[in-house]
Amino acid sequence: MGKFSEDFKAFIAKGNVIDMAVGVVIGGAFNKIVTSLVNDIIMPLVGLAVGGLNVKDWKWVIKAAEYDAAGNVVTAENAVNYGNFIQAGIDFLIVALTLFVILKVFTGLKDKKK
Repeated sequence: MGKFSEDFKAFIAKGNVIDMAVGVVIGGAFNKIVTSLVNDIIMPLVGLAVGGLNVKDWKWVIKAAEYDAAGNVVTAENAVNYGNFIQAGIDFLIVALTLFVILKVFTGLKDKKK
C-alpha cells in the first residue's frame, strides 16, 4: 500500500491535476453564467418572438392527464417535452460558441507573442 500512496501523492502534486481542478471549478461557475444567459435573457426573447410562449413548455401530448371530480390527477399526462430538448440544444450552442471565441482569442494572443 505504501507504493500506491506514494504514487497517488506524486500524481496529485503534479501541476496538471491542480490546473484541471481549477478548470473544473471555473467551468462550473461558467455553466451558471451561461445557464442564466439562456434562461433569463435569450429564451424570453425567443418566447416573445413565437407569441409569448415559454419554449420549455413546448410539448406533444400523447395522452392527456385524467382528473376526478375533485380535480385530482387520476392518470398523469404522457408527453414528449421537446421544448426542454430545444433549450438544452441552445445551451450547448452558446457554450460551444463561447469556448470557440475564447480559444480563438487566446490562440491569436499566443501567435502575436511569437
